[in-house]
Amino acid sequence: MNMRTNSVKVCNCSDLSYNNFTDSSPVNCQASRVLWCSEKDLPCSGKAQYSSLFINCGGNKTTIDGNQYEEDTSLNGPSFFSSSSSFWPEQWASSTTGVYMGNDIADYIAKYPYIMNVNGSGLYQTARLSPWSIRYYGLCMMKGRYKVRLHFAELQFSDDETYNGLGKRIFDVSIQGNRVLKDFNIAEEAGGVETGIDKDFDDIYVTSSTLEIHLYWSGKGTTAIPDRGTYGPLICGITVTLNKDFGSTGLSVGAIIGIVVALVVLLVLIILVLWLRGFLDCREVEDSELHGLDIQIGHFTLRQIKAATSNFDSVNKIGEGGFGPVYKGTLSNGTIIAVKQLSSRSKQGNREFLNEIGMISALQHPNLVKLYGCCIEGNQLLLVYEYLENNSLARALFGRDDQQIELDWATRKKICLGIARGLAYLHEESRLKIVHRDIKAANVLLDKELNPKISDFGLAKLNEEDNTHISTRIAGTIGYMAPEYAMRGHLTDKADVYSFGVVALETVSGKSNTNYRSKEESVYLLDWAHGLQEQGHVLELMDPRLGSNYSEEEAMRMLNLALLCTNPTPTLRPPMSSV
Repeated sequence: MNMRTNSVKVCNCSDLSYNNFTDSSPVNCQASRVLWCSEKDLPCSGKAQYSSLFINCGGNKTTIDGNQYEEDTSLNGPSFFSSSSSFWPEQWASSTTGVYMGNDIADYIAKYPYIMNVNGSGLYQTARLSPWSIRYYGLCMMKGRYKVRLHFAELQFSDDETYNGLGKRIFDVSIQGNRVLKDFNIAEEAGGVETGIDKDFDDIYVTSSTLEIHLYWSGKGTTAIPDRGTYGPLICGITVTLNKDFGSTGLSVGAIIGIVVALVVLLVLIILVLWLRGFLDCREVEDSELHGLDIQIGHFTLRQIKAATSNFDSVNKIGEGGFGPVYKGTLSNGTIIAVKQLSSRSKQGNREFLNEIGMISALQHPNLVKLYGCCIEGNQLLLVYEYLENNSLARALFGRDDQQIELDWATRKKICLGIARGLAYLHEESRLKIVHRDIKAANVLLDKELNPKISDFGLAKLNEEDNTHISTRIAGTIGYMAPEYAMRGHLTDKADVYSFGVVALETVSGKSNTNYRSKEESVYLLDWAHGLQEQGHVLELMDPRLGSNYSEEEAMRMLNLALLCTNPTPTLRPPMSSV
């Protein structure tokens, strides 16, 4: 980690993408400044005193209309934070996040060599860009209502009728956490490339001391025109001026404190009265929610479950799911079962328990795990499933040597096809149209014939046909989540298609997308796969444990399908029924 300080106490936090702490810290590096870099809202280190902000993004210091625009020439990188200013305390900071897919040497600054015929053209000669996210922070800002003007110009595409003119950059912009531009296309808004355009936002309130401007890629537009890695947010300049200062007028500090204290006391009294009258017995509400449920599945007693699992003996523990630990058990009639035990009683836990029962009890398919019943007794919430002899696909592929299973090419094809059939049923064929949200190798179980069965429906969502997508709290597993869902909570069945593509790639290659890194030690499995596809060497992904015992034609078809399913643009992914 490289840190530096100078006379104005600049804190510069370099690339921490993979926690590669390669350099020793300078003697004069201040630990407190390092901590400041990661504090929420970047609190002002001095008195809030600034009422304007001017930044020439990606360019040198310049003066336009009497305003001096700050220099912003740091090269940045995949995960970079810097605060730099000619003032003390610091007036602004910025951060970039993301690695360009298929082009790890792409620049984070764009330059245009010619003078544009536009007022303030000096602002449109350079731009800051990033594949995923750019944030600018106005620091130590006075409280008030501000006007924010964002300056844009498309500097990477051409306006001719060749292939280079087909590029399309689309991203979103938020200010103070509120989205102000959605699916913003600079060239389209400006009427062409290499043309400056400004976007004004007049009523932006700063109530603490920090102004945040966030530009982020939403997974739309092109990604490889004119070159791979040409996408993501881009900005040329930022102008912030004060409309109205409300920091020095209004109520006194003492009056504000008095009002806050009075409101807190009133709230406590209201809660106390409601509790005394019995309106806030949350446990009773939660339990009635569970016990009053009309569940069309079998019911088991806690005594039956304890007898089957030898009182949840650790010897019988066979796994750990998103819901909690999983135990193997044997009922009195000889039926072998798998028992999932809720880790703790909570409203969120109850919700996932009810969700899993409601979803899977309504679903019947050979490639979905079968639910026998449940147990709701005391503080125990238990689900009873069919027992699958070969545990999970993740353990078969990536487990310890004594846990792995030798999977030949025909079996791997069968597993991928079975997962696809199960998802096609969830998305299109069942009475309830469902998005699973957590498709991964650990949630694919294998029976004794190594047939796959999708499990763990605690995070599943109904896909309402009237809605093109669901905006929801993000939940799932990093490495398997589609980019539009991970970044914006934009959920459609195409999120499951993306996850399927990752699992199919893992199944064919025998490598985990979340743990594997190639011999260059800088590219994860999915990135490496896209690079090999571009070079025409996609068969290098094949699991060496297969040797030459597979059909190259079938393998090529499977790998290309997996990569198609992981396309960053959801509309370009195929539906599961056509997979």
